[in-house]
Amino acid sequence: MKDVKVVQYGCGKMSIYTMRYVLENGGQIVGAIDINEDIIGKDIGEIIGCDNLGVKVTKVEDAENLLKEIKPDVCIVTTMSLMNDVKDALLLCAKLGINAITTCEEAFYPMNSSPVLTKEIDRLAKENNCTITGSGYQDAFWGNLITTLAGTTHKITKIKGSSSYNVEDYGIALAKAHGAGLSLEDFDNEIASADNISDEERNLIIEKGEFAPSYMWNVNGWLCDKLGLTVVNQTQKCVPQTHDEDIESSTLGMTVKKGMATGMSAVVTTTTKEGIVLETECIGKVYSKDDCDKNDWTIYGEPDTNLVITRPATVELTCAAIVNRIPDVISSRPGFVPTSQMGELKFIKK
Repeated sequence: MKDVKVVQYGCGKMSIYTMRYVLENGGQIVGAIDINEDIIGKDIGEIIGCDNLGVKVTKVEDAENLLKEIKPDVCIVTTMSLMNDVKDALLLCAKLGINAITTCEEAFYPMNSSPVLTKEIDRLAKENNCTITGSGYQDAFWGNLITTLAGTTHKITKIKGSSSYNVEDYGIALAKAHGAGLSLEDFDNEIASADNISDEERNLIIEKGEFAPSYMWNVNGWLCDKLGLTVVNQTQKCVPQTHDEDIESSTLGMTVKKGMATGMSAVVTTTTKEGIVLETECIGKVYSKDDCDKNDWTIYGEPDTNLVITRPATVELTCAAIVNRIPDVISSRPGFVPTSQMGELKFIKK
């Protein structure tokens, strides 16, 4: 990481950690980009919480000129959760031949949810000799930890996983994508109804680039890719989460009333040609005082193995994974390359 030049694209909550981790690993933040008028023009030191560093946040309209001028080694994109929402940033990096890594959850394995857009990014990245990928918390806790356990197993019949996280930690776009703050009727109309379709209808939506996958949709694709499994069928179901008391949400700027959706549970079920079933769930909601992050996975077979991690520091782990992946991105082959094809995450020795 020493002297690696990084541009931070998106200067919200996650960037506080990604920028600091880059600097503490010997890298350089040479530019920053955002759409928020309240932080455009600010020195990144003010965002991180340190002395001014001489790098000011540039408005997104000037992103191309900035990237052309400083030509960084890699761009970290920490903005939204869906490929359609980050496509401008990723396509721009691919066009300019700049490596990019994003926290966008769909970008973890977008081949199974946004194939047309992913192929376009892949084509441009190959033409311009750069690598685009997605990483974060799921790279380890929903990915490499699970495939490592699979490597100690003689026979597998099912992989079952569940992970929970507080949508308050990730910003308003993610909270709204989970239906937080909606009435149950609105949740059903705006979130759940999208999955009450046939496989044929879903495949058509995917080909059109209009599918909104839950996080585990792409995780299951990543796991199958890493394990060499052939997907036969995949479905998802989104269920609202509620609480028996009112909960204040600073991210939504509202009180989520008793009985309203605090977020959702999304369950993705994947069947494979090899007979292994993956059933994975992510629970994203506005936490009550009794809730905490949890990661719970079981591999069923010979033998059964259960892995439980309670209270992981999800935000920090996400950002550390992004920064620790940077050397892999720089050394990878050109194209859109999922981290399932980059090997295990490695700690960067300080």
